[in-house]
Amino acid sequence: MEDEVEAKFLGGSPSVQQGAEQEHASGLSVALKLLSAGPVVILIVLLVILTLSVPNFFTPRNISNILAQIAVIAVVALGQHLVILTRGIDLSVGANLALATVLGALMFRVTDNAFIVMGTMLLAGAAVGAVNGLVYVYGRLPHPFIITLATLSIARGLALELSIGHTTMRGMPATITAIGGGTSYGVPNSFFVVLAVAALVFVIARYVVWGRWIYAVGGQPDAARRMGIPVNQVLVSTYMMSGLCCGVGAIVLSGRAEAGSPLYGNLLELDTIAAVIIGGASFLGGRGNLGHALVGAVMIGVIRNALNLLNVNLYFQLIAIGVIIVLAVESDVLRNHLESRMRVKQAGALG
Repeated sequence: MEDEVEAKFLGGSPSVQQGAEQEHASGLSVALKLLSAGPVVILIVLLVILTLSVPNFFTPRNISNILAQIAVIAVVALGQHLVILTRGIDLSVGANLALATVLGALMFRVTDNAFIVMGTMLLAGAAVGAVNGLVYVYGRLPHPFIITLATLSIARGLALELSIGHTTMRGMPATITAIGGGTSYGVPNSFFVVLAVAALVFVIARYVVWGRWIYAVGGQPDAARRMGIPVNQVLVSTYMMSGLCCGVGAIVLSGRAEAGSPLYGNLLELDTIAAVIIGGASFLGGRGNLGHALVGAVMIGVIRNALNLLNVNLYFQLIAIGVIIVLAVESDVLRNHLESRMRVKQAGALG
């Protein structure tokens, strides 16, 4: 009775107020769904606009070129995605990849066995990732930004020191050049590498306990510890996975260029972070879709390709990527705000 009197005093019946609240809640729900589907929608709209406005964009040759160009970003972004899920960041991915290509090129001078050369690059990438994880966790650093920034400098310096003549080292086994630069049925082989790595990471994240632990550690690390989840081991393993993805990226890039170089991977950390954040992952951890991370990588590649076709200056391309990152982070802030309002509405409805 008191609720009815209060409702009349406020200018409406209880049923009208409930209907308004439900309509508002449904509006918030729709907004959240649009934000979650945002990366895919934006990519589709972008492709349509570029197809209509940029000459020679939507041609088989250019599409194949885009797939080849995004392969390295996509593979490394998958590892970066796992790290960001744990509230971390890996700034060393570009330098890690460069060091791996240099070590692979040096190994090629010892043996032309493709599997040994590839194994060298994979081990090099995983080793740098392990250093990042171990120093961050057991060195009790306040944030992985510190150690990954340090290994960025160390790995780049090692790559320059170890490379012969401090420059590009030509030559790679035929198998690696086929992986990085060859095609099958008109599709770059590197694209199939991306699909294979994505499938593996997806299975791990979705169907393996370790994958669920990553989300738990990123979402609520203190609660994860109380639940008995080995938080330290999970963190170290994610940085090792990020390094391993750098090793795979090194195989693809060195195969495409048929060389190793200490200059490879410049600003790759920017591209991979942009791809993951554009894809909807949160710097707050515990939330992110693997497929959307790939969509973000494709978006970066498509934008770069279109700007190249339009002969846009490289410096303006960097500006464009920076603006995109800001917009992606702002969308993450908006999504968090809407989610908190939804939780309040749901709690009020249950109460």
